[in-house]
Amino acid sequence: MLNLLAVADDPWRWEPHPEVWFLVGAIIMLGVWSTRIGPRVLPPGTPVATTKQKWSFITATLLLYAVADWPIHDIAEEHLYLVHMIQHMVITLIAPPLFLLAMPVWLARLIILDGGWGSRLIRKLSHPVVAAVIFNALAAITHWSGMVQWSFDSGMFHYFLHLVLFVSALLMWLPVVSPLQELRLSPPGQMLYLFLNSVIPTIPAAWLTFADGTVYKHYDNGYELWGISVVSDQQSAGVIMKIIGGFYLWGIILVKFYRYTASIRDDEQRLRPAAGR
Repeated sequence: MLNLLAVADDPWRWEPHPEVWFLVGAIIMLGVWSTRIGPRVLPPGTPVATTKQKWSFITATLLLYAVADWPIHDIAEEHLYLVHMIQHMVITLIAPPLFLLAMPVWLARLIILDGGWGSRLIRKLSHPVVAAVIFNALAAITHWSGMVQWSFDSGMFHYFLHLVLFVSALLMWLPVVSPLQELRLSPPGQMLYLFLNSVIPTIPAAWLTFADGTVYKHYDNGYELWGISVVSDQQSAGVIMKIIGGFYLWGIILVKFYRYTASIRDDEQRLRPAAGR
């Protein structure tokens, strides 16, 4: 009880998170490893990665570190569920596609196609139906009040939960932004896939937004960071989940729809002169 009050009195107290440092360090080491192994498998003079891929990797790594470490993680865990929701959105919807966009084709083939049983498992789990079911089931379970309380009671379980969410998100995004063409859905399929993945999160989002009482007792500790009440906090979390989890995916759908229709118009224009001859 005294420890809880101490944290409440000083929400900005620094807390080390070595498990986060280990994960981010492992990701950085994977990037370094790819720069070492790339010249061995690529033709001489071929770049290991493009500038865009390098920046995608750096951005994704920094975002993942920022939301998983102090102070965002500590505020999300002890004080504000809306910050916790932002944390989950970055871990599942923003960082994973950036990591996939950062992966060169040669590395994706090495890991996903030529890696033995591990590669076969990745291909099976990244099937659109399987990946969507796993991702949305995990996303729904993590908002169950009992699961939220368990994750707060056990720091190791909370870390494991974030890791599983992150991996499931990578699998979910593979049919959309896989470096390998053979693993991506067609453009119309991608749009339908993203739309379906945007619908399910609206259920827990609506539940949080319109709940009258306190959903997560852990946050009802008498301390209101920045003057935000417990009910306002969880309602804001529901709105964030709807905006990022829904409108963010719908925005991607609109961009893909524009590019798809533009490519169809370009194809039609190229075929018209040939049809006139």
